Amino acid sequence: MHHIITVARIITVAIVALASAALSCPARAEVLIGVAGPMTGKLEWTGTQLKRGAAAGGVFGEQVRLITVDDFCDPEQAVAAAQKLVADGVVFVVGHYCSGASIPASEVYEAAGILQISPSSTNPLLTEQGRANVFRVCSRDDAQGLEAGNFLADHWGGKKIAILHDNTTYGKGLADETRKQLNKRGTTESIYEAYAPGKDDYSAEIASLQAADIAVLYLGGYHTEAALMVRAARDRGYPVQLISGDDTATEAFGLIAGSAAEGTLFTFVPDPRRNSEAADVVERFRAENFEPDSWTLHSYGAAQTWAQAVEKAGSLEAQAVIASLRNNQFDTVLGRIDFDDKGDLTTQSWVWYVWRSGEYVPVE
Repeated sequence: MHHIITVARIITVAIVALASAALSCPARAEVLIGVAGPMTGKLEWTGTQLKRGAAAGGVFGEQVRLITVDDFCDPEQAVAAAQKLVADGVVFVVGHYCSGASIPASEVYEAAGILQISPSSTNPLLTEQGRANVFRVCSRDDAQGLEAGNFLADHWGGKKIAILHDNTTYGKGLADETRKQLNKRGTTESIYEAYAPGKDDYSAEIASLQAADIAVLYLGGYHTEAALMVRAARDRGYPVQLISGDDTATEAFGLIAGSAAEGTLFTFVPDPRRNSEAADVVERFRAENFEPDSWTLHSYGAAQTWAQAVEKAGSLEAQAVIASLRNNQFDTVLGRIDFDDKGDLTTQSWVWYVWRSGEYVPVE
């Protein structure tokens, strides 16, 4: 099954259906799709993944054009990026990547009647706001934190645990959910603190943890700082166990951390590269010398889901597509997808991974 060809065909069918519905749109009208994420800065690689995934997902059909905006993973910049997409006339947005960007942007899209599907924003608030136009094709941090808190309690309940976060919507939210479950299990962390993101060196923070005899560091934050921290620990000969969340699932973590990445544990959704439904898509990416790790296939899946919803609705009109998303199931590279009333996946799933020999693999 050739997903790229199929999705492009779906979009063409949808455009023809829109025209035949006499919605004042010529049959050859151009349909604009937005992709929003951190296209520059420390998370630039993630933005590239979202862009490549959405494009391959079918949004570069003959009559469809992709518009990319850079939100810098920043709330204010995300609002500005969303406003640009609204002004450009997009009908659908794949994004944003960071929860702290998706949440404020969602208000802009709601007011403009634009559908938003995030590939990767995991903070519960995104869908708890009750905005009908908002969906996501990833699981939530309350489920991820539950998994992490139980894992810490089960394996390191008798050790000194530190929980650090970067004070972002994603990082602090995940740290708090993990802490809540850890405490519920009867274990209290020795340290709970924020760190400043964006620094080049975290040796002082690591020295402080070592002085406190911390055995396990749970990090709520992004892969750049996680990689620098574990490198600083190994440089000191300090064998602290690093555990983190889904942003660690990127080859960029391994490139920054180097050999220090070995043994790092983290939660991530089931790796869609292992899905039979994704086999031909993964092969296409690899043929272009692009490894579709991290959230690449989720961006593809978001575009794919939208295209199928448009086909089932027979319309590009937002309310019709929203109803289609709520009332149907979709076969994608991520497997079968269906949404609950909030716009979340009906099945929440997190899996443990470990970095081994320069790549991340499921924990056996």
